[in-house]
Amino acid sequence: MRSHGVPNFPDPTVAPVAFKNALGEAITSPEGQTGVTVCQHLLPGGRVGTGSQSSANSPAQATALLEFAHCLRSHGFANFPDPNSSGAITHEMLAADGINLRQPGLLAAADTCVSATHGVLTKADVARFAAGN
Repeated sequence: MRSHGVPNFPDPTVAPVAFKNALGEAITSPEGQTGVTVCQHLLPGGRVGTGSQSSANSPAQATALLEFAHCLRSHGFANFPDPNSSGAITHEMLAADGINLRQPGLLAAADTCVSATHGVLTKADVARFAAGN
């Protein structure tokens, strides 16, 4: 935004994922914290924390997803949405814009467009997203 004429546009903030037990209480035990640390690589972006329940992508991840969306539009999927305000693309967003992950050519184009993200997004990430994970 700043490079497009909005000089005081703020940097996005990144809120960590909150981990709670089945009762909705924050995980604070040493064992629980160890589990969180060991398993954090399974999260998108590998972010963990004990604060807010919301999560957002880093500015670099959001930019990469914006480039990914632009690439998919240039490959014939004109309705493919830009990331939301949290820098994410969700299944709900795709459905709202009429994008079906099973439509012919979409996954092949997505695999091609991961190169636009400069390693932030991988073909494995696309496959997991398409599988609903």
